[in-house]
Amino acid sequence: MRKHARREFAILPCVSPVAESLFRLSQAVRYVALYRHGVLTMAERPNLRVPSSGESDRYEELLVNPTLLTLTEQRGDIDCGGLEFVLIRYGRFFQLVHRVPDGHVSISIEPEADPLALVPQVRRVLAAAGLFPT
Repeated sequence: MRKHARREFAILPCVSPVAESLFRLSQAVRYVALYRHGVLTMAERPNLRVPSSGESDRYEELLVNPTLLTLTEQRGDIDCGGLEFVLIRYGRFFQLVHRVPDGHVSISIEPEADPLALVPQVRRVLAAAGLFPT
């Protein structure tokens, strides 16, 4: 019988300067998640009109987004010039997912906003934190 290694995850309130800087970019930023070194930190802007489920968000960050990044990076590396980021349009919000060393950053954005306009600003924040090459 094969035994699977169990991976432990820590989930902490998002108190990092990176998250605070990302929230300051725009009122359209709904939540910020950083998943690095097996540690997930998440924070949601208070008083959202339609908040998402915290439990659902947690599984998105632990399972869905890492898988999406792996698949799209592998495809991008074949003959597309790599991968810059993944942008998902759910019914109630956008989700911008960006690879950082040893993990990813995920930003939920209000549906009325222009998420592509935020990408250069997000990259500046990540670069200032040493998480994205300048």
